[in-house]
Amino acid sequence: MNGVLDSVAGLGRTVLDIIRTAGRVALFAAVALSHVIRPPFYWRILWGTLVEIGYFSLPVVALTALFSGGVIALQSYTGFAQYHAQNAIAGIVILAVTRELGPVLAGLMVAGRVGAAMSAEIGTMRVTDQIDALSTLSTNPMKYLVTPRLVAGTLALPFLVLVADILGVLGGFTVCVMKLDFSAPAYIAATVASLKVMDVTVGLVKAAIFGFLIALMGCYHGYNSRGGAQGVGAATTAAVVAASILLLTFDYLLTDVFFSQ
Repeated sequence: MNGVLDSVAGLGRTVLDIIRTAGRVALFAAVALSHVIRPPFYWRILWGTLVEIGYFSLPVVALTALFSGGVIALQSYTGFAQYHAQNAIAGIVILAVTRELGPVLAGLMVAGRVGAAMSAEIGTMRVTDQIDALSTLSTNPMKYLVTPRLVAGTLALPFLVLVADILGVLGGFTVCVMKLDFSAPAYIAATVASLKVMDVTVGLVKAAIFGFLIALMGCYHGYNSRGGAQGVGAATTAAVVAASILLLTFDYLLTDVFFSQ
């Protein structure tokens, strides 16, 4: 009986810890967002973060999207050829890329690259007392460190996803035409016919939310890191894991909202 009670108590503590963490993250995000409309504005930090997230993440996102589009085409051909439905491959590629793979893969790549970097940078500033030094210089650390990164993440990821959509479709086109002997004009026509503005728009909305979540997790875990170098490492790992889990969770929720009808 005591073992059962201990298990229930442990489960209750875990649930309460999750609720407390969610509340702290929500308050952290609310405070950071409250500075968006209040001067001063640190445009240099915002621009630098936009370049870091958007421009320097292009190679990894582009390669991931290009090969993912090719893999979708190959896998679709393997299945559809059994039913002589190869003409549907172009529609499947553009649907999968614009709705899901573009936002999700770009988000995961950025979470691993940028989310970890944000957490490590801010965490290092925390454990070396640089954040406290900002306060002594009458500079609000949330406004200076967190708010520009949240805005930059929200703005940069849709741009990356748009590039990923284009390159993912291009990857499918290249595989179908060069390897599977599809007619290029027919494939392009089928792609255009299957393209829907709603799919692309929802993908970009997902990307903006994913970018916000990635930046939020990186900043939150870095800002609250403790314990020297070991604490920074733990915060970096936690930021990437939390961002990835939230990204996949919100991907399901947003898909259910937009495409459940």
